[in-house]
Amino acid sequence: MSRDIEREVMEYDVVIVGGGPAGLATAIRLKQLAAEQGRELGVCVLEKGSEIGAHILSGAVIEPRALDELFPDWRNQGAPLVTPACDDRFYFMTGRWQIPLPVAPTMRNAGNYVASVGLLARWLAQQAEALGVEIYAGFAAAEVLYDEAGVVQGVATGDMGIGKDGKPTDRLTPGVELRARQTVFAEGCRGSLTKALIDRFGLTKESDPQAYGLGVKEIWEVEPAKHKAGRVSHSIGWPLDFATYGGSFIYHLENNQVAIGFVVGLDYQNPHLSPYEEFQRFKAHPAVRPLLEGGRRVAYGARALVEGGFQAIPKLTFPGGMLVGDCAGTMNSSKIKGTHTAMKSGMTAAEAIFEHFRSESAESEVVAYADRLKHTWLWEELYLSRNIRPPFQHGLVVGVVHSAIDAFIWRGKAPYTLHLHHADHQTLKKACDAPRIDYPKPDGVITFDRLSNLAFANVNHEENQPVHLQLRDHTVPVKINYAAYEGPEARYCPAGVYEFITEADGSRPRLQINAANCLHCKTCDIKDPMQNINWTVPEGGGGPNYPNM
Repeated sequence: MSRDIEREVMEYDVVIVGGGPAGLATAIRLKQLAAEQGRELGVCVLEKGSEIGAHILSGAVIEPRALDELFPDWRNQGAPLVTPACDDRFYFMTGRWQIPLPVAPTMRNAGNYVASVGLLARWLAQQAEALGVEIYAGFAAAEVLYDEAGVVQGVATGDMGIGKDGKPTDRLTPGVELRARQTVFAEGCRGSLTKALIDRFGLTKESDPQAYGLGVKEIWEVEPAKHKAGRVSHSIGWPLDFATYGGSFIYHLENNQVAIGFVVGLDYQNPHLSPYEEFQRFKAHPAVRPLLEGGRRVAYGARALVEGGFQAIPKLTFPGGMLVGDCAGTMNSSKIKGTHTAMKSGMTAAEAIFEHFRSESAESEVVAYADRLKHTWLWEELYLSRNIRPPFQHGLVVGVVHSAIDAFIWRGKAPYTLHLHHADHQTLKKACDAPRIDYPKPDGVITFDRLSNLAFANVNHEENQPVHLQLRDHTVPVKINYAAYEGPEARYCPAGVYEFITEADGSRPRLQINAANCLHCKTCDIKDPMQNINWTVPEGGGGPNYPNM
């Protein structure tokens, strides 16, 4: 950020970074409490997407438990949850067959809704603004502000109109400092500011390494005869090998639309693996392809998600601020859901902040938030699911067997807790020690290459801006990643951002970063084996513009 540019300063009681369900639930609950007590409270939400919901991607089957608490009359208020989930199915896939498996209790969806989290966020934003919350979409929080004692004082948005040379252009719009008594970080999975806060305050010293997955998703409009509104299907197995965690989802929405996607655990070991190509292979399976034949894809996107669960939750508070939602690790991987838990964490944070303000406490850290959270259904839910993800680090067979025992016999109350032992970037084998994967060429009908699919994500970045994907050491991609792992960044990125180019003279390849393609999925920041890639926010409003993902 250019230090010689004068920035406007805006002051609030609470600034919330991120306009997803967690951040919006925080804002709404704060305003509800203030209205109940007849108090004034200045609340602001910053969202880096061009509009609320633009960057949100999830499966999704939504459990309305938190929404019931936030808006008991949401059904009569026009909330976009209109397709009740039904007909749960779970399969083990082989190359030719899908074998039905019992649906675990935590995966049953009676009372839930197949819906778009992006549309839900847009609806929540309307409710928030009606309560007086100020929402600024298209403004990316690029910097955390601190006082002399190291207490978080708010955030600053990035200067827009800084050219690739780092100098202001003629379209310069200086950033804004948003200062607050408390700053809530609701950035979602692997937030860039959250990562910096974790390092500065040591928030993960007592937790397991966080586990992540990459979800790649398309929305299709299928033939009416093939559409079963509310049907929910999941699978494990093929096309992944038995050492790799992951699986598929197929959710039937309204209007003959189907959300189909594939999640690959980012602790995978084979550097030749491409999560995007695994998804394309899955769509070509004999049991899946007929659903899509005669239909058309209408949207594409990808996003990393948190899977570490209870053991990987960091310390949630620090002087001047707190974490909520996915950046706090609240997703329940056994349910394959995180919207309800994200909202509940935000609502609990709001209650703790409001009580902190009302008591006129001089302390800058709202420690009561974590204490309150431990007495909610969210904490119990994550605790009961704590042993589902860790066994999969030992392979699919161990993971499935242990998860079945935990779900059907222990029901989450086993007298032990399993742990994750490695961060995802530490698990890659050398390329010479892993089998190559021969991915079929896309047919352009059911399967597609990454760049043609990218057009369905509505990605846009202002080209004349500094590259937001920063390399700590420009020699690492070729000297280490290409030499040892044959350039895995060219395969794990679902948008073709990273490309190794071999010069005409046959000399060593160089890494080309096509930053304009970036889907903001954060996979590169997570999986790079040397942690050499640092994902930072581009200019506000850049990135995908998902209509209903």
